Amino acid sequence: MFRQNYVDSMSTLRHQFDWLPDPLGSILLLCAAALIALLLSRLITGALPRLPGLRKIQFIHALINRLRLNISYFLMIIAASAALPATEGFSPKTETFLAHALACLFIMNLGFGIIRAFRLITDQYLNRISSRENVDDITVRSHQTQIRVLRRLIEITFGVLTVAASLMVFNSVQKFGVSLFASAGAASLIVGLSARPALSNLIAGIQIAITQPIRMEDMLILNGDWAWVEEINATYVVLRTWDRRRYIVPISYFLENPFQNWTHSSQSLIGSVFLWLDYRTPMDQVRQMFMEEIEHCPDWDKDRSSIACQVADSNAQVISIRIIAGAADAGNMWNLSCDIRERMLRRIQSELPECLPRGRTAVVSDSPSEAPWPESLMSPPVNRPDDGRYRGPDLKSPVVS
Repeated sequence: MFRQNYVDSMSTLRHQFDWLPDPLGSILLLCAAALIALLLSRLITGALPRLPGLRKIQFIHALINRLRLNISYFLMIIAASAALPATEGFSPKTETFLAHALACLFIMNLGFGIIRAFRLITDQYLNRISSRENVDDITVRSHQTQIRVLRRLIEITFGVLTVAASLMVFNSVQKFGVSLFASAGAASLIVGLSARPALSNLIAGIQIAITQPIRMEDMLILNGDWAWVEEINATYVVLRTWDRRRYIVPISYFLENPFQNWTHSSQSLIGSVFLWLDYRTPMDQVRQMFMEEIEHCPDWDKDRSSIACQVADSNAQVISIRIIAGAADAGNMWNLSCDIRERMLRRIQSELPECLPRGRTAVVSDSPSEAPWPESLMSPPVNRPDDGRYRGPDLKSPVVS
């Protein structure tokens, strides 16, 4: 009944365009119906959030704002489709094409509206879990990774199905689909070979979402660069370096190649600093300096079990001292390492300048009667054969002890 009244009203409106050619008047009728529906949709989307029962529900407000265009298109397509019987001057073939085109637009608008609503729901969930204080950072990043990757896969799949369903309303597309299924064997082989990289990345995305070797905002080492996971898409990953460069890496790379993930289990890291000092360095005093300076480092995580100051190596000229301390994350670790290095060098320069690395050279003559030069730097002194304290096995060659 309502539809018949609407068609009668559209027929009455159509007669207002009798002074125009019938096809042009019918096109203006469809445009007028769509315009009336657009005005009606604005009234509906503006009035719904103000209803007493929906005024305090923030999700309804966000949903209406997100789907405002889809609601407008939805009503405009329905209005134009319902006004189609009131048109005149169209051939049966043209009228059938217009009906199929409106049905195609209706299915596409409905499908992509569902995708936008699904994205809103997942965004609301991510915002809610991120705002909780009792949820650790790894759990939040795990949920973000799973939802973002799986959401993109679902959106791609549902989008393809929506486009396919909307195009199937045309008879020509249906016939093409039947012929495509008839030759599915050869077509599947060709499509499989040509789409192998894309399919492998899609499957890798599912594996990434389930196993999670990487998560959102994980810190990785790639080609010697520190990089944070900025975005995980269905087929590639965007990595952000410390100097704001971006790596675009196929998602299958993280399943086929080894890489370093510094925040997989925890964000806390241990930074190391190496100092090369002279052999005369008093280690007890250096350790005391380190314990005093670490207390003034703002980036230290206050974990005393992670700090140490040890002689890690030595060579013919210097000893290598390794200093380690823990920090909350990679950025703080880098700042902590630089801070410790600056503080220790400043203390050593002012209190232990003799411990800084230096090169020593002494010239020793073959003649027993000539002293080495410079003699003041020889420690211990050179023992000559004529001193009578020690001689080599042949009692002729001078021996240096």
